[in-house]
Amino acid sequence: MDAVRTKLAEIEKEYESINEKLMQEDIVSDPKALTRLSKEQARLSAPVEAYRRLKELDDRIEQAHQLAEEEDAEMKEMAEAELEECIPEREELLVHIQKLLIPKDPDDDHDVIMEIRGGAGGDEGNIFAGDLYRMYTKFAESKGWRIQVMEASISEAGGFSQIIFSIKGNEVYGQLKYESGVHRVQRVPKTEAQGRIHTSTATVLCQPEAEEADIEIDEKDLTIETHRASGAGGQHINKTDSAVRIVHLPTGITVNCQEGRSQIENRETAMRLIRARVYEEYRRIREEEEGKIRRAKIGTGDRSEKIRTYNYPQNRVTDHRIGLTITQLDRIMEGKLDGIIDGLLAEEERRKLEETKL
Repeated sequence: MDAVRTKLAEIEKEYESINEKLMQEDIVSDPKALTRLSKEQARLSAPVEAYRRLKELDDRIEQAHQLAEEEDAEMKEMAEAELEECIPEREELLVHIQKLLIPKDPDDDHDVIMEIRGGAGGDEGNIFAGDLYRMYTKFAESKGWRIQVMEASISEAGGFSQIIFSIKGNEVYGQLKYESGVHRVQRVPKTEAQGRIHTSTATVLCQPEAEEADIEIDEKDLTIETHRASGAGGQHINKTDSAVRIVHLPTGITVNCQEGRSQIENRETAMRLIRARVYEEYRRIREEEEGKIRRAKIGTGDRSEKIRTYNYPQNRVTDHRIGLTITQLDRIMEGKLDGIIDGLLAEEERRKLEETKL
């Protein structure tokens, strides 16, 4: 375990260096630098605390071994009692430290922007998109997270052809990052007269919401246009140029927002979407260049990957990436997603442990 201690010593040194920087006047007066270093300090605090506890246990065990060599029987007995207490505690702590040293996705503590689109199956795909939105809403409510609808195209038959919404709370992306992909539903649609089971789909895209400190977008790289909103939405529709379209020229990423009641509101929403999508695109490019698409990653995270099947007749949900099947579809659609998410995170941890064993 020498490699573990060496790694922990490096982390402690980095932690102390950050503490010193956080007291410097130029850092205190720079909100972006202060936010970045504070986050890094928080990320390192748990392994540093564990390392200091480990050093304390190492010292106690070493002293107990020295006492055990004494001739005095009472001293030997005290030493044995100390070793019986400290050695198992150290072994347990080392297992915990291995988990702490698993590389953490720096985006895990971000809020998210989710987009759900009706896919194959026409009206039924849109209705299922609405069901998924309700499922995520219920899950968010159970966690005390806040949801804000950013854009929505309501389907006449029910549900949505597209809905974009943000979820804000504690480590939201860390919980929902594996939701991106194709969600397939097998059930009898309400419009099916003969009771036949149909297969339809909806696609989900979950992206970390980038803060201004995460990515700097040059205004020169954007083209911003206003136009009249179209479709249902209120009296302001088609009467004012309230809709906003933004194009990020280097990546070609385009967003169009028209659901807000004003041009200012739509521009703000569009900028949040652009920031999140450009951030995600640059992260993807960086990972590919650095060869960081690891085996630890569960699935591709692409919108086109089929990740889960919701089978209503058998009350069953199957996540195809980890081979997990749960026969409680009714509960899952009410937002009880913890079983699936815990399974995905446990598999992620297992794979990362295999890759990072020291």
